[in-house]
Amino acid sequence: MDIKKAAVIGGGTMGNGICHVFAMNEITIHLVEMNQELANKAVATIDQNLDRMVTKEKIDESKKEETLDRIITFTDTAEAVAKVDLVVEAVPENFELKKKVFAEVDQAALDKTILATNTSSISITKLAATTSRPGQFIGMHFFNPVPVMKLVEVVRGLDTNEETVNTITETARLLDKNPVEVADYPGFVSNRVLMPMINEAIYCIYEGVAEPQDVDQVMKLGMAHPMGPLRLADFIGLDVCLDILNVLHDGFKDPKYRPCPLLVKMVDAGKLGDKTGEGFYEH
Repeated sequence: MDIKKAAVIGGGTMGNGICHVFAMNEITIHLVEMNQELANKAVATIDQNLDRMVTKEKIDESKKEETLDRIITFTDTAEAVAKVDLVVEAVPENFELKKKVFAEVDQAALDKTILATNTSSISITKLAATTSRPGQFIGMHFFNPVPVMKLVEVVRGLDTNEETVNTITETARLLDKNPVEVADYPGFVSNRVLMPMINEAIYCIYEGVAEPQDVDQVMKLGMAHPMGPLRLADFIGLDVCLDILNVLHDGFKDPKYRPCPLLVKMVDAGKLGDKTGEGFYEH
């Protein structure tokens, strides 16, 4: 199935980036937010990111305007998803919230519509089971910043059918992304590998082994990482890191995924990284 029209539920950091890449690749996109103010903010972010691309001569002004023209904002989810080929959910990492979103989407969308989640850690199979179409349910995990990062994890749930996998794989390629198919286990591949590294870096701070900038320097200069794990944690959001580690810990029942107490304390204190201006670094 060719995806000609899609809806994205949530216009935050990931959601607006997903809208950006769909619209820039000639797919009409319905951007859904809780209110018009948030929807306008999401479009403004896309506008700014497109301006950067114009400045860098990656696109011209006409391409920017064509991209923005393909984005239509909605505050009514049912109306937004009624006639689209694909719905991508990009709300916060909370199972109950996602379940509520998909209950409304499942009821309002066409029978042929594929439902995808951008979750970075929650079980695709578990989310799919809350809908009437588990065969047409899939993980489509983009990476931040979406317009720049090339990877999309295509996560097959227990009942995801072959046509859905093929459609999402081809759609990712159409968006100029590199799709990698992975099985549905906690954290998939990306966060199953990344989050324990971030957690161990936090333990280095917790145990007084080194300062944040020194831990990051070791990983950048010694391991050729473009960004140190603690700076990356701030960029992702310490609350998001904690949520993912909790999913890994609950899913595998393995103590190696237990979140560092310092991470828990920082989230409790509201020091979440870039989004609050303070985490392991001041921003």
